[in-house]
Amino acid sequence: MTRRMSHLTGRGGVAVKIAKDKLEDAVRNGILSESQAESLWEFLLEKSEDDPSFKVTHILYYLGGLIAIGAMTLFMNLGWEVFGGWGIFAIAAAYALFGLLLAERFSGKKGYAVPAGVMAVFSTALVPLAVYGLQSGLGLWDGGRVYREYHVYIDWRWISMELATLAAGAAALKRYKIPFLVFPVAATLWYMSMDLAPFLFRDADLTWRLRRIVSLWFGLAMILFALRVDFRTRSKGDFAFWLYLFGLAAFWGGLSLLDSGSELGRFFYLCVNLLLIAAGAVLSRRVFVVFGGLGTSGYIGHLAWRVFENSALFPFVLSFVGFAVIWLGILWQRREKQVTAALRSFLPVRVREFLENGR
Repeated sequence: MTRRMSHLTGRGGVAVKIAKDKLEDAVRNGILSESQAESLWEFLLEKSEDDPSFKVTHILYYLGGLIAIGAMTLFMNLGWEVFGGWGIFAIAAAYALFGLLLAERFSGKKGYAVPAGVMAVFSTALVPLAVYGLQSGLGLWDGGRVYREYHVYIDWRWISMELATLAAGAAALKRYKIPFLVFPVAATLWYMSMDLAPFLFRDADLTWRLRRIVSLWFGLAMILFALRVDFRTRSKGDFAFWLYLFGLAAFWGGLSLLDSGSELGRFFYLCVNLLLIAAGAVLSRRVFVVFGGLGTSGYIGHLAWRVFENSALFPFVLSFVGFAVIWLGILWQRREKQVTAALRSFLPVRVREFLENGR
């Protein structure tokens, strides 16, 4: 019999692979009957059809969707300005409507959740362009910028476009309930974290330090919001991933660029990154570990090139630190359950139960 794999979400949201021969072993050991094993396998296959994965069809869906989204957003050129405000609005509205019609057609059909989500994201991504065109057509756009600069320059005048995108994204999420739809919402929130500082202080020439501080706190708020979303929706799908990703990008980016100028401040930066790694272990979220690992590596690089620039012993000490980290990984593999349980023991009971049960 051909060995095939299906996926389940286990404790802490970790994906678990299940091969059909494992179910056959369960039948041989009297854990399941043959009919139960067959029914369970059919159920798992049916559920996995709509789960995003590296299937060829899913790759084509995402690739085509990203090309279309990029064509109407990131790769927009000055040639579009010849259509004028109303022309841009009409084209964006027509494309968005076309995307929504396809999303409606695919929505609810077994095995077509991924293309439905991709088309809904395509329509949502066109909202900033439509708002820009509408404002230009009504003579309300006097920002001195064109749409192609939306993804390049920080400017508080983009806020109206971002608010409209958030509203459209929230409506699409309510309608389709597909995790990928969080992507344009989270990306827009990230943009907003950069545009918010000049909007709040009505000063386009704010210092970079103030911008970084706003980004840091906005990112932290976004991470906390992602935690709330995670706790409320994990059993329905991973709606928190994109919020975590862009929230961490805003928080970690602001923190990393906020150089205190003192070694104590840089050591505090190291501690924050180590906390991110610990949070990733507790929440079973690799994205925390990635950002924390980048920050930790950056701090070690600072030690190598600045603090211990002329030290002959530093490479030897650092190599021992590397071996120690590898040894820590071996210990973690051996005692992962105990260490995770110990870390989670400091959390409230409801939070601990949620993490352990994956819901």
